[in-house]
Amino acid sequence: MGILHYGSPAASFTIDDRVLAHLELVILAKLRRRENLSFAIVDEKTSLRQSIWISPVTQLRFEYEGPMPEINRLWLHELVDTANSSGGLRIVPEPELPSR
Repeated sequence: MGILHYGSPAASFTIDDRVLAHLELVILAKLRRRENLSFAIVDEKTSLRQSIWISPVTQLRFEYEGPMPEINRLWLHELVDTANSSGGLRIVPEPELPSR
C-alpha cells in the first residue's frame, strides 16, 4: 500500500500502490499545465468520502512500498477523463487490456 501525503501539515491517504502510480501520473500532468483539480477519495472500509482540492501550490508526496508498476494506458486515459470532468478525479475500476 502506498500513501498520498497532501498539504502541510500533511493529511495522509492510504491507496494501493498500483492505483497511486496511475493517480500520480494524472495529477502531475494536470499540475504541469498549472491546472487545479478536485480529487475524491473513498475509504473502502468505512465508506467515508473526502474531496481534496489540488493546485500547483499544493504540497504533495507520493510514497510507495514497491517498485513502479506497469502502467495501463487505457486506465490512465479513463482517469484523465474523470480529472477533466466537472466531478473531478476519482478512482474508477481498472479496465482489462485487450489480449494480444
